[in-house]
Amino acid sequence: MDIRSIRYFLEVAQELNITRAAENLHMAQPPLSRQIQLLEQELGVKLFEREKRHLQLTEEGLILKTRGEQILTLMEKTESELREFRHGVSGTLYIGSVEGRGPYLLSKWIAGFQKKYPEVQYNLWNGSSDDVTVRLNKGLCDLALIVEPFDNEMLHSIWVSSEPWAAMIPGNYPLASKEGDKVNLKELVGHPLIIPSRKFRTQEIIGWFSKIGQEPTILCELSHYLNAFELVKQGIGIAIFPASTGANIQSEEVIMKRIVNPEYVANYVLVWARKKKLSNAAERFVEYVRTEWRE
Repeated sequence: MDIRSIRYFLEVAQELNITRAAENLHMAQPPLSRQIQLLEQELGVKLFEREKRHLQLTEEGLILKTRGEQILTLMEKTESELREFRHGVSGTLYIGSVEGRGPYLLSKWIAGFQKKYPEVQYNLWNGSSDDVTVRLNKGLCDLALIVEPFDNEMLHSIWVSSEPWAAMIPGNYPLASKEGDKVNLKELVGHPLIIPSRKFRTQEIIGWFSKIGQEPTILCELSHYLNAFELVKQGIGIAIFPASTGANIQSEEVIMKRIVNPEYVANYVLVWARKKKLSNAAERFVEYVRTEWRE
């Protein structure tokens, strides 16, 4: 199995159609079909279920798709790092980020950094803090923008921003029509709650409620706030997420209110692996954020 066969396989896995994949690769269909067959023979597994008009990935095919994408990412990162030795601050920065204030912060940083180092390119990936940290530890990202807590024994970090937590409330709940843009934590007691699905987040929220002598009623845990928004629209429960997740929400069906008494904040940090040497571009990016970023 070589890089070329992985590229061929990933194109077919993306299209699930040999003809379209061959067109994208600028090659004829029979040679591409033969390459996939040879790859299956080499690996000793079936990668696709072949149906009349399209293909379907097998379980083994799904595994190879995930690993193949990681292999290509690592190869591109390696090539980028080696090019820096010849051209100075250039290449591609691979950055993972959470939602919330993540896109805003990254856009600000990149806009400023690009003025200093116009030869640098960017590959951005979004997910939960845990998902992003996994990619960082696997070497698939140079840097990551996440929300505390994190493993500070494994990662270097810079604090970059904080924001309060807020409640997404269904528009037909009495709490939604209450005057003002704040809600007391005790007013959420007894309501089914939708919260971020991080390993530490549930315990944090339980600890938050314990400060007022109560326990939260957790109905659902999920990674992305857009899913939470849709659940809240259906009146399923109240979602608790960092306040900026509601910045683009304009709906009478979902009302955002900052949670107070007591307030709780989300701390955003830029992190990178302690055991991995940063590329020249990544080092400069960290230094830019450390010295020039101001809230």
